[in-house]
Amino acid sequence: MANLVSRYAILLAVLAAILLGGCASRTSAPVIERGAAPAKGSTSAVQPARPGEFHTVRKGDTLYSIALEHGQSHRDVAAWNNIDNPNVIRVGQQLRIAPPEGVAVAKPIAGPAAVEIRPLAAGVPSNTDTLKREPKGGKQPYTEQAVAAVQKPADAHSQQPVAPPRVEPRPAEPAGSELNWAWPSGGRVLAPYVEGGSKGVDIEGRIGEPVLAAEAGKVTYAGSGIRGYGNLIIVQHAHGFQSVYAHNSKLLAKESQQVARGQKIAELGNSDADQAKLHFEIRRQGKPLDPLKLLPPR
Repeated sequence: MANLVSRYAILLAVLAAILLGGCASRTSAPVIERGAAPAKGSTSAVQPARPGEFHTVRKGDTLYSIALEHGQSHRDVAAWNNIDNPNVIRVGQQLRIAPPEGVAVAKPIAGPAAVEIRPLAAGVPSNTDTLKREPKGGKQPYTEQAVAAVQKPADAHSQQPVAPPRVEPRPAEPAGSELNWAWPSGGRVLAPYVEGGSKGVDIEGRIGEPVLAAEAGKVTYAGSGIRGYGNLIIVQHAHGFQSVYAHNSKLLAKESQQVARGQKIAELGNSDADQAKLHFEIRRQGKPLDPLKLLPPR
């Protein structure tokens, strides 16, 4: 009986050792944390859009009207958004209306090199055969006349300097005065610019009269794709300015064409208007300005 109990105890001990060894040989499964923040330096994070970079398409918008509203070329807007057909956009669509990051910036022109002025080294005589720092002259005996002659220049230089005249600051010039604007048509003004209302001026005329470029620039649009403007030409100028010529009967300038100030670009008409007239606008970065403040008086 004792031997049986002893054998049973030994069997239990062996089984326990086997079980403990099997548990120790197992390794724990890796833990994957889902939803954790991306590691530092990861490029998968989406960069937030800057204000003014995108436009949400509204009912009645066209690619051309969106480009005009934001002072851009419709071709650029189409390229930034990979749009093949400019006539197909959807209400609610987000369109980029500013150039993407990475556009090269022109470096400023370096000024002339500075001239280094070195002090005269110690021990160098003030007067040499090639360098004269003092007028030649021997010592003179002390006399009242000699003292008076020396003091006259000193008295002349001892006078107080005259204060320069005060320069009054010039008043700020209106936006658009950087360019030399000219009237696009010779008729009288029918309707002025109204902030929040009319975005330009209406100029009276007869069908077929010349419409002239108000300043030199590049034609960025020539067509009739913007509702309410009829046959339209848009010219891009320096400093972010645009000029707009609407209701023409005939368009003469073509897109991407460079035009000169005073060049005939269209013929006046009444397309999409109640009478023959030229609707003329000046914009900066898409914001309308009062043309009468920029055009020369007449």
